[in-house]
Amino acid sequence: MRDRHVAVIGTGYVGLTTGACLAALGHRVVCADADPYKVERLRRAEVDILEPGLPELVREGLDSGRLEFVQDTPGAVSDADVVFLCLPTPMGVGGAADLAAVEAVADEIRTVLPYEAVVVNKSTVPVGTAERVAALLGRPDVTVVSNPEFLREGHAVRDFLNPDRIVVGAADRAAAQRVADLYAELDAPLVLTDAASAELAKYAANFFLAMKLSFANNLATLCERFDADVNDVITGIGHDPRIGDAFLNPGPGWGGSCLPKDTHALLTVCEESGVEFPLLRATIETNVEHQRRLVERVVAGCSPGDGSLHGVRLALLGLSFKAGTSDLRDSPALAIARLLKARGAELYAYDPALSETRPDLSDLLTIVDTPEKAFEQARACVILTEWPQFRDLDWEAVAGLLETPVVYDFRNLLDPARLHRAALSWEGIGRSFAMAG
Repeated sequence: MRDRHVAVIGTGYVGLTTGACLAALGHRVVCADADPYKVERLRRAEVDILEPGLPELVREGLDSGRLEFVQDTPGAVSDADVVFLCLPTPMGVGGAADLAAVEAVADEIRTVLPYEAVVVNKSTVPVGTAERVAALLGRPDVTVVSNPEFLREGHAVRDFLNPDRIVVGAADRAAAQRVADLYAELDAPLVLTDAASAELAKYAANFFLAMKLSFANNLATLCERFDADVNDVITGIGHDPRIGDAFLNPGPGWGGSCLPKDTHALLTVCEESGVEFPLLRATIETNVEHQRRLVERVVAGCSPGDGSLHGVRLALLGLSFKAGTSDLRDSPALAIARLLKARGAELYAYDPALSETRPDLSDLLTIVDTPEKAFEQARACVILTEWPQFRDLDWEAVAGLLETPVVYDFRNLLDPARLHRAALSWEGIGRSFAMAG
């Protein structure tokens, strides 16, 4: 069903992608945000989020008249058929999801929602939030629907327009179908269910992905113990369709805007409901311990002899939580950097998606605008984000800049033989040089 009037509250990563993509599907979309600066920039199609295809979709929506950006949230919803809540739900005290933004907007729009409008929780929220928002709205004629997003940063537009599933949950099946109809042009399996199941599906998905990553990192440790190659082990098990090889790449731990907060929120839900879930707790603890172990490897190779990194300058390549994005939220690269800093290291970092102006990181590290500046007077190099351009650096020149010719490749990104020819020692995760080369 085309040309529905949709309001999207919040123009962050999920909200802007949702609004622009729904407009591309033919709906009339008004996106509201409380930040006047952001609204003005979006009206000029100036997108600050690093996401392929998103700026073009925003421009197309504006030019077609199907997409509009406003600061007036009540005005945006006053004649909308469907209202999407795309609001931040950060980790709160004790690990629970902080629903303050969701609750504030629910209170703001409750009296201006059109009769029989549908409100959609697009944000990742705990089980029971649909009922909670419905109670806050206090509108028996308005149905609250859960429609979780399953978007990958760096692939969000493609994931939205080519989804592997669409999950819609509500007590009122007709209201759920109204939301599902917004995606009618997309060829994807549709899961119509209750709100609690839809809410839990999102948390379960992110927990399972985090569990696979923790498994891969523990597996890499085991491979190092027996001089096995983790890449070959993963290939060996990944051909089994029951396992697959996705999310089995070892690295500096998992992070980003979703996995850490969602796993902790799910753990809090389990604790509050009296459900024991030791696998979930172990997944989180394994991630923390893995990062500590990686830092100990750097300390072992770079310490001046006292078990610390005092006076040791390190070059960090990559700060964003993964390549293709500038997102630093719960980045494992920053988690490693904090542990290195706590051991006394001086950190100089380069990331192709970041500028030098990050005052929020000034106490932790210095961001430079070229890799070469990071290498100057550095003891060693630590790769923390898998930006492909790092493969093409002049590693012979790098060898001449580092005090100790060692590269800690915590993404298994580089060709060890290439670094060996450049007179550099290569240390990856779960791979010996003999096997890797």
